[in-house]
Amino acid sequence: MPDQTPGRDHTAEPPSELLTIAEAAQLLRAPVATLRYWRHLGTGPASFRLGRRVLYRSDDLRAWVDAQHGQDRAGRS
Repeated sequence: MPDQTPGRDHTAEPPSELLTIAEAAQLLRAPVATLRYWRHLGTGPASFRLGRRVLYRSDDLRAWVDAQHGQDRAGRS
């Protein structure tokens, strides 16, 4: 019998992958210290704490990179 859970959308995209600060740094090709500094300044990609760990959603990292790319192009005009 199929799952008939009310309010559940089976066509929704899967949740964004969670990355540690080390994994995010590797993806961005930046030192972990740089991500910590950006987090301190509030200028880096969106992050959050889960217990004692700082995590990043992969979608947030991609959106942040896209936004930085857009700012770079605007500055050249």
